[in-house]
Amino acid sequence: MKIGLLLEGGAMRGLYTAGILDVFMEKGIHANAIIGVSAGALFGMNYKSGQVGRVLRYNLKYAGDRHYMGLYSFIKTGNVMNRDFCFNKIVHQLDPVDFAAFQKSPVDFYAVVTNIETGTAEYIPIKNLQDETQMEYLRASGSMPFVSRPVEISGKQYLDGGIADSIPIEKILKMGYDKIIVVLTRPMEYRKKKGGAGTARIYYRKYPRLAQAISNRYQNYNASADLVAKLEAEKKIFVFRPSKTVTIKRIEKDAEKIREMYNLGRNDALAGLDGLKAYLKG
Repeated sequence: MKIGLLLEGGAMRGLYTAGILDVFMEKGIHANAIIGVSAGALFGMNYKSGQVGRVLRYNLKYAGDRHYMGLYSFIKTGNVMNRDFCFNKIVHQLDPVDFAAFQKSPVDFYAVVTNIETGTAEYIPIKNLQDETQMEYLRASGSMPFVSRPVEISGKQYLDGGIADSIPIEKILKMGYDKIIVVLTRPMEYRKKKGGAGTARIYYRKYPRLAQAISNRYQNYNASADLVAKLEAEKKIFVFRPSKTVTIKRIEKDAEKIREMYNLGRNDALAGLDGLKAYLKG
């Protein structure tokens, strides 16, 4: 039996996902493949490397550091998430990724990125995080529009995968897994509202297909959320989503909020563990 794991993004809401995945690792819930979007990819990579607690640890330690992410980084570098601090110092020195474990792991890992020329999603297999190009795809997946410079890789430019495919449920269905686990970072009733079209057309006037993708994002998101709910009701997939609303900023520096979001993920995972095991066995 092959299990696919889909991880939605959502900036610091991704701490919910980190809590879910830490429980998975502790309780021996193994997936054969992960498809992660934005924070889902950046935090989800720790499942493949088997590093329980790493996401919470470095966010608690560095979220308040102006070099991590925020206005200071945006003014200094053009990126709200500081490339050198996040993808060099933390990854290699301050709280290193277990590169060997990541590469050795049999879990297939895909990061979703948005091609800014075509406005469409690409699903990039990530196998070796010591490969600078592979790490750049991860960075691109989490590069939020308007507050990030496009990431250029092999002559193409990319931004946040959530622009084109926030919840890649149709993609993971086509990949042919026997069981699918979905981790969302919004409550059941959440749907996106229309907005941002005018700003996108002006800001990304050189990339009309990207601007259109941003304009259409709410429709695509809501269609995917509806499909997830339908498949869940039919017991074809198993879904974790926040059991309550936690107010957390996209760039959160409050340690208590960070812990609250992470702990909600842990608690929801533990509460749903028996149901998940029954689904996987069934």
